[in-house]
Amino acid sequence: MTPPRPQPITSGRHRSRWLPAATALSLLLALPALAGEGHDHGAAPAAAPSGGPQRLPDGSVFLPKPAQRQLGVRTLPAEAGSWPVTVELNGRVVMDPNAGGKVQPLAAGRLVPGPRGLPSAGQAVRRGEVLAHVEPSTAPLERASQAAQLAELRAAQALADKRAARLRMLADTVPRKDIEAAEGEAQGLAARIAALGAGMAMREALVAPVSGVIASAHAVAGQVVDARELVFEIVDPTRLQVEAVTHEPALAAAIGGATLLVGDTPVPLVFVGAARSLREQALPLTFRARGQALAALALGQPVRVQVQGRDKVAGIAVPAAALMRSAANQTIVWVKTAPERFEPRPVTVVPLDGLRVAVTTGLKPGERVATLGASLINQVR
Repeated sequence: MTPPRPQPITSGRHRSRWLPAATALSLLLALPALAGEGHDHGAAPAAAPSGGPQRLPDGSVFLPKPAQRQLGVRTLPAEAGSWPVTVELNGRVVMDPNAGGKVQPLAAGRLVPGPRGLPSAGQAVRRGEVLAHVEPSTAPLERASQAAQLAELRAAQALADKRAARLRMLADTVPRKDIEAAEGEAQGLAARIAALGAGMAMREALVAPVSGVIASAHAVAGQVVDARELVFEIVDPTRLQVEAVTHEPALAAAIGGATLLVGDTPVPLVFVGAARSLREQALPLTFRARGQALAALALGQPVRVQVQGRDKVAGIAVPAAALMRSAANQTIVWVKTAPERFEPRPVTVVPLDGLRVAVTTGLKPGERVATLGASLINQVR
């Protein structure tokens, strides 16, 4: 049996020859294999985001269902239609002349509280109720002259009464007409004395002209007021008027309706008419409003009136709360494109009323727009 042949010992010089070749071969094997042109299968799909809400690289927002319920996100399908063109005007709340009034004294004097005391602002009053009294103020010389005249009339009345009594005693010899003349003179003097005395002591009663609420009170017990000075202002809070101004007089002939927004409640307005004279180069427009929601308004309060014209605009009506601002300061709405995905859409809008706007571009009918919670979606980063 032939023993195995011993292997030759490789010297260090031969090992240094094949070591670089082995290293290069291992690097080539580690590189990924690339397919030729036209044989690749496209980029691998992006991994679905996990965890909580987050902004995706394309600008959309991933919002899981639990987060949607927690944030109270609500969507509304977009419906196209024709809506009246709306113009927003500046206005203020004024008093309805048939449902409000002012209390002013006819003569100067001192205020005295009424039977229920002096009313305060916000207190309800009834028509015909006495709110206060005004004691007339006269100069000392005038009061002395009235007192002297009153004393003179009383003396003349006493003489007339005595003369009439004597004539009645001589009724058999004195004509009846003389007796009647004396009695008539005495009665006339008595009436003059009563009228002058009542005038000197009479107090003017300040009476509520309408039923309503005290809008403003400028009365203090003992206060001295002048004639025609405003003491109380009464208004019916459920019947008010709104005065708006426009710099386009032609708008008055094209008003189809108007709305006033009180908080989150739209109040329809009835167009009363337009003035026939300009005020500070603007035309005043008067609207009448009724409803319990008006109780939150005050006289003179500035408001925004949404005036609808007769022209129509085509668009999709969405709540004004759905409008947001992007990082580029564009007006956007958030559209729900998947159960857990929302995309921003730049839009152009036209105001409809205080609560809705008409989207003219950037939105398609049938798409679901985030209405509630849109501001929270906009804050996801």
